[in-house]
Amino acid sequence: MKPDYHPNWINIDENKMSRGASSSLTQLWHSNGECPKGTIPIRRTTKEDVLNSVKIYRKKNFPKQQHASAYTNGQLYGTKATLNVWNPKVQKSNEYSSAQIWIVGGSFDSDLNTIEAGWHINFFPRINNPQERVYPGLYGDNNTRFFIHWTSDGYKKTGCYNIKCSGFIQTNNRIVLGGSISPLSQFGGGQYEFTLAIWKDLESGDWWLQWGSGLVVGYWPSSLFSYLSENAWMIQWGGEVVNLGSHGHHTTTQMGSGHFPLQGSGKASYIRYIEILDESSNSRTPNDLNTVVDQNSCYDVLTYISGDKNSYLFYGGPGRNKNCP
Repeated sequence: MKPDYHPNWINIDENKMSRGASSSLTQLWHSNGECPKGTIPIRRTTKEDVLNSVKIYRKKNFPKQQHASAYTNGQLYGTKATLNVWNPKVQKSNEYSSAQIWIVGGSFDSDLNTIEAGWHINFFPRINNPQERVYPGLYGDNNTRFFIHWTSDGYKKTGCYNIKCSGFIQTNNRIVLGGSISPLSQFGGGQYEFTLAIWKDLESGDWWLQWGSGLVVGYWPSSLFSYLSENAWMIQWGGEVVNLGSHGHHTTTQMGSGHFPLQGSGKASYIRYIEILDESSNSRTPNDLNTVVDQNSCYDVLTYISGDKNSYLFYGGPGRNKNCP
């Protein structure tokens, strides 16, 4: 239940960390203790969970998703990055806001393979059948939560959030997938962050997930995937929202801190210390960061490559504003 291969990640220089930033995040359930060795923590199953089909939890291919993110291409075997954590406002049902990492293989047209991890808030499933019961999303609250997701067919029939379906194998008794995160970053105040690493085990072929400096959470078996059973061709970092809008107006759902990246450290959301595992399984800073921005008057991203040990980006925005009606 441990990876056979663990990358020799570049050490982060703690002296370069932003003033006021802290990695001392926890999950709220830790106030009640930890699970015994040999077990894993699982969110309590509610009546609503039972009444709703698992297929609801798979829905992620919304036609009105908007992104502000950066990516790199190549023959890739993993990534490591540090994300600061916020609690953006989400306007309405069926919308959500997330900050995440995407590991991508296959074609966007039909057979997309993805592995995803990060934090999100207030996801409400899109119900296509009006006869299906609607209830307050995955969690029923507005907390910022750690999440994972995967698919092997472009979100059609495979995959789900967290461990709502078979797939991801959890091996850690200290992390709840879907658990609330605390404390949260404050505009102009303290910044709180966590580091995620996702890499392909060169022995087993499985994709492993690690939180922080040493908490290996579990793995996605190689057998789940077609293209990702070999390697990824793209890795992406940034924000995503669903914009359903109303009466012809853009949603007011925020991305990240709810502020544009130009406002910089302490005000805008960031993802930093970005590293990749390349075709030689060497850990390095990406040589380039391309960007995806669907509507930069609503959400935007700025990327930076500083020396050979730090690639980072600021991203986010308020949604509807005078330039994004």
